[in-house]
Amino acid sequence: MGTDFRQRPHRRYNPLNGEWVLVSPQRALRPWQGQVERVTAARRPPYDPECYLCPGNLRASGERNPNYQHTFVFVNDFSALLPDTPLKAFEDHPLLRAVSVPGECRVLCFSPRHDLSLAEMEVEAILHVVDAWIEQTEELGKRFRWVQIFENKGEMMGCSNPHPHGQIWALEALPNEVLKEHHQQTQHYRQNRRPLLLEYVELELQQAERVVVENEDWLVVTPFWAIWPFETLLLPKSPVLRLTELKNSQRLNLAAILKRLLAAYDRLFNTSFPYSMGWHGAPFLEENVLGWQLHAHFYPPLLRSATVRKFMVGFEMLAEAQRDITPEQAAARLREVLPS
Repeated sequence: MGTDFRQRPHRRYNPLNGEWVLVSPQRALRPWQGQVERVTAARRPPYDPECYLCPGNLRASGERNPNYQHTFVFVNDFSALLPDTPLKAFEDHPLLRAVSVPGECRVLCFSPRHDLSLAEMEVEAILHVVDAWIEQTEELGKRFRWVQIFENKGEMMGCSNPHPHGQIWALEALPNEVLKEHHQQTQHYRQNRRPLLLEYVELELQQAERVVVENEDWLVVTPFWAIWPFETLLLPKSPVLRLTELKNSQRLNLAAILKRLLAAYDRLFNTSFPYSMGWHGAPFLEENVLGWQLHAHFYPPLLRSATVRKFMVGFEMLAEAQRDITPEQAAARLREVLPS
Protein backbone atom coordinates (compact mmCIF):
# COMPACT_ATOMS: atom_id res chain seq x y z
CA MET A 1 0.00 0.00 0.00
CA GLY A 2 1.19 3.53 -0.75
CA THR A 3 2.39 5.94 1.92
CA ASP A 4 -0.92 7.80 1.95
CA PHE A 5 -2.81 4.67 2.93
CA ARG A 6 -0.29 3.87 5.66
CA GLN A 7 -0.51 7.32 7.22
CA ARG A 8 -3.87 8.82 6.29
CA PRO A 9 -7.51 7.87 6.91
CA HIS A 10 -8.99 5.42 4.44
CA ARG A 11 -11.68 2.76 4.21
CA ARG A 12 -10.99 -0.91 3.58
CA TYR A 13 -13.46 -3.32 2.01
CA ASN A 14 -14.30 -6.68 3.56
CA PRO A 15 -15.14 -9.07 0.70
CA LEU A 16 -16.41 -11.67 3.18
CA ASN A 17 -19.37 -9.57 4.33
CA GLY A 18 -19.54 -6.75 1.79
CA GLU A 19 -18.97 -4.04 4.42
CA TRP A 20 -16.36 -1.31 4.93
CA VAL A 21 -14.14 -0.37 7.88
CA LEU A 22 -12.63 3.08 8.52
CA VAL A 23 -8.87 2.97 9.22
CA SER A 24 -7.22 5.99 10.89
CA PRO A 25 -3.49 5.16 11.06
CA GLN A 26 -2.50 8.76 11.82
CA ARG A 27 -3.93 8.21 15.32
CA ALA A 28 -1.39 5.45 16.05
CA LEU A 29 1.53 5.80 13.67
CA ARG A 30 3.98 4.14 16.05
CA PRO A 31 3.57 1.02 18.18
CA TRP A 32 2.40 1.67 21.74
CA GLN A 33 5.23 3.05 23.87
CA GLY A 34 3.28 3.71 27.03
CA GLN A 35 2.61 1.73 30.16
CA VAL A 36 1.86 -1.97 29.79
CA GLU A 37 0.09 -3.27 32.86
CA ARG A 38 0.75 -6.79 33.99
CA VAL A 39 -2.44 -8.27 35.38
CA THR A 40 -1.91 -10.78 38.16
CA ALA A 41 -4.28 -13.59 37.35
CA ALA A 42 -5.86 -15.46 40.21
CA ARG A 43 -4.21 -18.83 40.64
CA ARG A 44 -6.70 -21.56 39.90
CA PRO A 45 -6.43 -25.12 41.17
CA PRO A 46 -6.35 -28.04 38.70
CA TYR A 47 -9.68 -29.09 40.21
CA ASP A 48 -12.35 -26.88 41.77
CA PRO A 49 -15.04 -28.68 43.80
CA GLU A 50 -17.41 -25.73 43.23
CA CYS A 51 -16.99 -25.66 39.43
CA TYR A 52 -19.94 -27.12 37.52
CA LEU A 53 -17.63 -28.04 34.60
CA CYS A 54 -15.00 -30.00 36.50
CA PRO A 55 -15.08 -33.81 36.32
CA GLY A 56 -17.40 -35.54 38.77
CA ASN A 57 -19.14 -32.33 39.87
CA LEU A 58 -22.86 -31.63 40.02
CA ARG A 59 -24.39 -29.21 37.50
CA ALA A 60 -27.43 -26.96 37.89
CA SER A 61 -29.57 -29.53 36.07
CA GLY A 62 -28.92 -32.05 38.83
CA GLU A 63 -26.77 -34.21 36.53
CA ARG A 64 -23.24 -35.16 37.54
CA ASN A 65 -20.33 -34.83 35.14
CA PRO A 66 -18.43 -38.02 34.35
CA ASN A 67 -14.78 -38.26 35.34
CA TYR A 68 -13.73 -37.33 31.81
CA GLN A 69 -10.07 -37.50 30.80
CA HIS A 70 -9.95 -35.26 27.73
CA THR A 71 -13.05 -33.47 26.44
CA PHE A 72 -16.66 -33.58 27.61
CA VAL A 73 -19.80 -32.42 25.75
CA PHE A 74 -23.25 -31.95 27.24
CA VAL A 75 -26.48 -30.12 26.42
CA ASN A 76 -26.37 -26.63 27.92
CA ASP A 77 -28.43 -26.51 31.09
CA PHE A 78 -29.60 -23.01 30.12
CA SER A 79 -29.93 -23.37 26.35
CA ALA A 80 -30.76 -20.40 24.14
CA LEU A 81 -32.29 -22.78 21.58
CA LEU A 82 -34.62 -25.74 22.11
CA PRO A 83 -34.99 -28.73 19.76
CA ASP A 84 -38.73 -29.21 20.38
CA THR A 85 -39.70 -25.65 19.36
CA PRO A 86 -42.64 -25.92 16.92
CA LEU A 87 -42.27 -24.20 13.55
CA LYS A 88 -44.50 -21.15 13.54
CA ALA A 89 -44.55 -17.71 11.93
CA PHE A 90 -46.01 -14.42 13.10
CA GLU A 91 -46.78 -11.44 10.89
CA ASP A 92 -49.14 -8.84 12.27
CA HIS A 93 -47.78 -6.37 9.72
CA PRO A 94 -44.92 -6.43 7.16
CA LEU A 95 -42.90 -4.44 9.71
CA LEU A 96 -43.77 -6.82 12.57
CA ARG A 97 -42.54 -10.31 11.69
CA ALA A 98 -41.22 -13.25 13.71
CA VAL A 99 -40.51 -16.93 13.13
CA SER A 100 -39.77 -19.70 15.59
CA VAL A 101 -36.38 -21.39 15.43
CA PRO A 102 -35.62 -24.88 16.74
CA GLY A 103 -32.06 -25.69 17.68
CA GLU A 104 -29.72 -27.15 20.25
CA CYS A 105 -26.98 -25.69 22.48
CA ARG A 106 -24.11 -27.72 23.86
CA VAL A 107 -21.09 -27.02 26.07
CA LEU A 108 -17.69 -28.46 25.22
CA CYS A 109 -15.19 -28.75 28.07
CA PHE A 110 -11.71 -28.61 26.54
CA SER A 111 -9.91 -30.29 29.42
CA PRO A 112 -10.57 -31.80 32.85
CA ARG A 113 -8.00 -29.30 34.19
CA HIS A 114 -9.68 -26.24 35.70
CA ASP A 115 -6.49 -24.18 35.62
CA LEU A 116 -5.67 -24.30 31.90
CA SER A 117 -6.67 -22.37 28.79
CA LEU A 118 -6.29 -23.62 25.21
CA ALA A 119 -3.05 -21.62 24.99
CA GLU A 120 -1.64 -23.52 27.97
CA MET A 121 -2.69 -27.01 26.87
CA GLU A 122 -0.32 -29.37 25.07
CA VAL A 123 -0.78 -29.87 21.33
CA GLU A 124 -1.94 -33.45 21.92
CA ALA A 125 -4.66 -32.17 24.27
CA ILE A 126 -5.72 -29.46 21.80
CA LEU A 127 -6.03 -32.21 19.19
CA HIS A 128 -8.78 -33.79 21.32
CA VAL A 129 -10.63 -30.45 21.14
CA VAL A 130 -10.24 -30.36 17.35
CA ASP A 131 -11.60 -33.90 17.13
CA ALA A 132 -14.57 -32.94 19.33
CA TRP A 133 -15.31 -29.93 17.09
CA ILE A 134 -15.37 -32.28 14.11
CA GLU A 135 -17.56 -34.89 15.80
CA GLN A 136 -20.09 -32.28 16.90
CA THR A 137 -20.22 -30.70 13.44
CA GLU A 138 -20.78 -34.09 11.82
CA GLU A 139 -23.54 -35.12 14.22
CA LEU A 140 -25.47 -31.85 14.40
CA GLY A 141 -25.03 -31.12 10.69
CA LYS A 142 -27.31 -34.07 9.93
CA ARG A 143 -30.21 -32.28 11.66
CA PHE A 144 -29.49 -28.55 11.36
CA ARG A 145 -28.46 -26.21 8.57
CA TRP A 146 -25.95 -24.31 10.70
CA VAL A 147 -23.55 -25.45 13.42
CA GLN A 148 -21.77 -22.63 15.22
CA ILE A 149 -18.71 -23.61 17.23
CA PHE A 150 -17.33 -20.79 19.35
CA GLU A 151 -15.45 -19.84 22.50
CA ASN A 152 -15.77 -16.73 24.67
CA LYS A 153 -12.59 -16.54 26.72
CA GLY A 154 -12.23 -14.29 29.74
CA GLU A 155 -14.48 -12.17 31.90
CA MET A 156 -14.04 -9.28 29.47
CA MET A 157 -15.90 -11.36 26.88
CA GLY A 158 -18.69 -12.31 29.27
CA CYS A 159 -17.37 -15.74 30.22
CA SER A 160 -18.81 -16.67 33.61
CA ASN A 161 -16.67 -19.76 34.29
CA PRO A 162 -12.86 -19.86 33.85
CA HIS A 163 -12.82 -23.63 33.26
CA PRO A 164 -11.62 -24.05 29.64
CA HIS A 165 -14.71 -24.55 27.51
CA GLY A 166 -16.51 -23.51 24.37
CA GLN A 167 -19.99 -23.88 22.98
CA ILE A 168 -21.81 -25.37 20.01
CA TRP A 169 -25.12 -23.89 18.88
CA ALA A 170 -26.99 -25.60 16.06
CA LEU A 171 -30.04 -24.13 14.40
CA GLU A 172 -32.17 -24.46 11.29
CA ALA A 173 -31.87 -20.81 10.23
CA LEU A 174 -28.72 -19.23 8.80
CA PRO A 175 -27.60 -16.40 11.14
CA ASN A 176 -27.00 -12.88 9.81
CA GLU A 177 -23.19 -13.01 9.61
CA VAL A 178 -23.33 -16.39 7.94
CA LEU A 179 -25.84 -15.16 5.36
CA LYS A 180 -23.50 -12.31 4.44
CA GLU A 181 -20.55 -14.66 4.03
CA HIS A 182 -22.66 -17.15 2.07
CA HIS A 183 -23.76 -14.45 -0.34
CA GLN A 184 -20.29 -12.98 -0.82
CA GLN A 185 -18.49 -16.31 -1.26
CA THR A 186 -21.15 -17.68 -3.60
CA GLN A 187 -21.11 -14.53 -5.73
CA HIS A 188 -17.30 -14.54 -5.93
CA TYR A 189 -17.26 -18.20 -6.99
CA ARG A 190 -19.84 -17.63 -9.71
CA GLN A 191 -17.80 -14.75 -11.11
CA ASN A 192 -14.31 -16.23 -10.74
CA ARG A 193 -14.81 -20.01 -10.44
CA ARG A 194 -12.52 -19.94 -7.41
CA PRO A 195 -13.27 -19.77 -3.68
CA LEU A 196 -12.77 -16.22 -2.37
CA LEU A 197 -10.74 -17.27 0.66
CA LEU A 198 -8.41 -19.57 -1.28
CA GLU A 199 -7.58 -16.65 -3.55
CA TYR A 200 -7.07 -14.51 -0.45
CA VAL A 201 -4.68 -17.09 1.06
CA GLU A 202 -2.51 -16.87 -2.07
CA LEU A 203 -2.47 -13.06 -1.88
CA GLU A 204 -1.47 -13.02 1.77
CA LEU A 205 1.28 -15.58 1.24
CA GLN A 206 2.68 -13.50 -1.62
CA GLN A 207 2.63 -10.21 0.29
CA ALA A 208 3.49 -11.72 3.73
CA GLU A 209 2.93 -8.36 5.47
CA ARG A 210 -0.15 -9.48 7.41
CA VAL A 211 0.93 -13.10 8.01
CA VAL A 212 1.22 -13.90 11.71
CA VAL A 213 2.14 -17.59 11.58
CA GLU A 214 1.83 -20.52 9.19
CA ASN A 215 2.62 -24.20 8.90
CA GLU A 216 2.24 -26.82 6.19
CA ASP A 217 -1.57 -26.78 6.22
CA TRP A 218 -2.68 -23.54 7.91
CA LEU A 219 -2.24 -19.78 7.73
CA VAL A 220 -3.03 -17.09 10.33
CA VAL A 221 -3.30 -13.48 9.18
CA THR A 222 -4.55 -10.19 10.51
CA PRO A 223 -7.05 -9.71 7.68
CA PHE A 224 -6.72 -6.63 5.45
CA TRP A 225 -10.21 -5.58 6.59
CA ALA A 226 -9.81 -6.37 10.32
CA ILE A 227 -11.94 -4.38 12.78
CA TRP A 228 -10.60 -5.47 16.18
CA PRO A 229 -7.02 -4.35 17.03
CA PHE A 230 -5.44 -7.82 17.00
CA GLU A 231 -8.11 -9.68 15.07
CA THR A 232 -6.91 -12.76 13.18
CA LEU A 233 -8.26 -15.11 10.55
CA LEU A 234 -7.23 -18.78 10.56
CA LEU A 235 -7.40 -20.47 7.15
CA PRO A 236 -6.51 -23.83 5.59
CA LYS A 237 -4.15 -23.55 2.62
CA SER A 238 -6.04 -26.12 0.56
CA PRO A 239 -9.76 -26.41 -0.32
CA VAL A 240 -11.80 -27.41 2.75
CA LEU A 241 -15.56 -26.87 3.04
CA ARG A 242 -16.04 -27.93 6.66
CA LEU A 243 -14.18 -29.20 9.70
CA THR A 244 -15.44 -32.69 8.89
CA GLU A 245 -13.23 -32.80 5.77
CA LEU A 246 -9.94 -32.37 7.63
CA LYS A 247 -7.41 -35.18 7.27
CA ASN A 248 -5.39 -36.44 10.23
CA SER A 249 -2.34 -34.38 9.32
CA GLN A 250 -4.47 -31.23 8.96
CA ARG A 251 -6.02 -31.86 12.37
CA LEU A 252 -2.63 -32.19 14.03
CA ASN A 253 -1.27 -29.09 12.30
CA LEU A 254 -4.41 -27.20 13.31
CA ALA A 255 -3.79 -28.07 16.96
CA ALA A 256 -0.16 -26.96 16.58
CA ILE A 257 -0.94 -23.59 14.99
CA LEU A 258 -3.67 -22.89 17.54
CA LYS A 259 -1.10 -23.44 20.28
CA ARG A 260 1.33 -20.93 18.73
CA LEU A 261 -1.28 -18.28 17.93
CA LEU A 262 -2.92 -18.36 21.36
CA ALA A 263 0.46 -18.38 23.13
CA ALA A 264 1.42 -15.28 21.13
CA TYR A 265 -1.78 -13.57 22.22
CA ASP A 266 -0.93 -14.30 25.86
CA ARG A 267 2.61 -12.95 25.42
CA LEU A 268 1.51 -9.71 23.74
CA PHE A 269 0.39 -8.00 26.96
CA ASN A 270 1.57 -10.62 29.47
CA THR A 271 -1.96 -11.68 30.28
CA SER A 272 -4.38 -14.49 29.56
CA PHE A 273 -5.70 -12.87 26.39
CA PRO A 274 -9.50 -12.58 26.15
CA TYR A 275 -11.26 -13.17 22.83
CA SER A 276 -14.30 -14.50 21.08
CA MET A 277 -13.53 -17.00 18.37
CA GLY A 278 -15.62 -19.21 16.13
CA TRP A 279 -15.59 -21.46 13.09
CA HIS A 280 -17.36 -20.73 9.81
CA GLY A 281 -17.69 -23.62 7.38
CA ALA A 282 -20.11 -24.37 4.60
CA PRO A 283 -23.70 -24.55 5.88
CA PHE A 284 -25.62 -27.79 5.45
CA LEU A 285 -27.77 -26.73 2.51
CA GLU A 286 -29.26 -28.52 -0.47
CA GLU A 287 -27.93 -25.79 -2.77
CA ASN A 288 -24.39 -25.41 -4.07
CA VAL A 289 -21.81 -24.38 -1.44
CA LEU A 290 -18.68 -24.69 -3.58
CA GLY A 291 -17.72 -21.06 -2.96
CA TRP A 292 -17.22 -21.75 0.74
CA GLN A 293 -13.89 -22.21 2.46
CA LEU A 294 -13.49 -23.19 6.12
CA HIS A 295 -12.09 -20.47 8.38
CA ALA A 296 -12.02 -19.32 12.01
CA HIS A 297 -12.36 -15.75 13.28
CA PHE A 298 -10.55 -14.52 16.41
CA TYR A 299 -11.88 -11.26 17.86
CA PRO A 300 -9.80 -10.06 20.86
CA PRO A 301 -10.83 -6.73 22.42
CA LEU A 302 -7.50 -5.61 23.92
CA LEU A 303 -5.97 -2.50 22.35
CA ARG A 304 -2.90 -1.17 24.20
CA SER A 305 -2.47 -3.27 27.32
CA ALA A 306 -3.98 -5.97 29.49
CA THR A 307 -6.58 -3.49 30.75
CA VAL A 308 -7.11 -1.06 27.85
CA ARG A 309 -9.68 -2.38 25.41
CA LYS A 310 -11.40 -1.21 22.27
CA PHE A 311 -15.09 -0.35 22.50
CA MET A 312 -17.55 -0.33 19.63
CA VAL A 313 -19.36 2.92 20.44
CA GLY A 314 -20.38 6.23 18.91
CA PHE A 315 -19.42 6.37 15.24
CA GLU A 316 -18.98 2.60 15.13
CA MET A 317 -22.48 1.86 16.42
CA LEU A 318 -24.12 4.57 14.32
CA ALA A 319 -22.03 4.53 11.13
CA GLU A 320 -19.33 1.90 10.54
CA ALA A 321 -16.44 0.14 12.28
CA GLN A 322 -13.20 2.09 12.79
CA ARG A 323 -9.66 1.17 13.87
CA ASP A 324 -6.41 3.04 14.58
CA ILE A 325 -3.58 0.50 14.56
CA THR A 326 -3.38 -0.95 11.06
CA PRO A 327 -3.64 -4.71 10.41
CA GLU A 328 -0.05 -4.61 9.16
CA GLN A 329 1.17 -3.15 12.46
CA ALA A 330 -0.88 -5.67 14.42
CA ALA A 331 0.58 -8.60 12.48
CA ALA A 332 4.11 -7.36 13.13
CA ARG A 333 3.40 -7.06 16.86
CA LEU A 334 2.07 -10.63 17.00
CA ARG A 335 4.99 -12.03 15.02
CA GLU A 336 7.39 -10.49 17.54
CA VAL A 337 5.91 -12.52 20.40
CA LEU A 338 5.41 -15.87 18.67
CA PRO A 339 6.83 -18.78 20.68
CA SER A 340 9.56 -20.74 18.92
